[in-house]
Amino acid sequence: MRYLAIVFALFLMFGCASQEETIPKSSALKVGESVELTSVYGVKIKLKRVEGGLVQEGKENAVLIFDIFGTFCEPCKKEAPALMNLQLKYISNMTLIGLSYFEEVDEKYIIENFAKPYNAHYFIAKNSAANKALADTITEDIKYKSLISLPFKVVLKDGKYRDVTDVWENKTDNKYYIGAIDTAVIEKDLKRILKE
Repeated sequence: MRYLAIVFALFLMFGCASQEETIPKSSALKVGESVELTSVYGVKIKLKRVEGGLVQEGKENAVLIFDIFGTFCEPCKKEAPALMNLQLKYISNMTLIGLSYFEEVDEKYIIENFAKPYNAHYFIAKNSAANKALADTITEDIKYKSLISLPFKVVLKDGKYRDVTDVWENKTDNKYYIGAIDTAVIEKDLKRILKE
């Protein structure tokens, strides 16, 4: 019994960490902040945090699709060629941005193990602190409380997150796609969003 009391006392002293120690701090962007992304091929784009979302500087009215993915993710690999075709089809009014997540791989690795073999030659950002900042910004904006499952996509137009089809419940009022999504579904949503 005495042993149990000692363990309990130690637990009270050391077992409860503050929230600050257990939950990683968010690196979400503040309104007005900008972040420059460099693709694995060296192309640069600048994104700006606006009230309620993000815009691409110089193309503020264009649609932005963020694809949070991993080079190890089989559904991500499978959908990459179709996403590339979608980017080519809507090149003048849509930017697809791939953000590698949950891994620390350099641009050479991403090119050799993802972009080339899966024809993913759209804008894939180099791994950087900006990727986490953008993922944190997105999840906070849409109030997504779970751990991100890959692939994970959001669509913005005019700096606002747009409703997309929830293929699991067949609704069109979701703020994100999760898992492998047929690009026909994405394109249908994209056509509607472009008219808004």
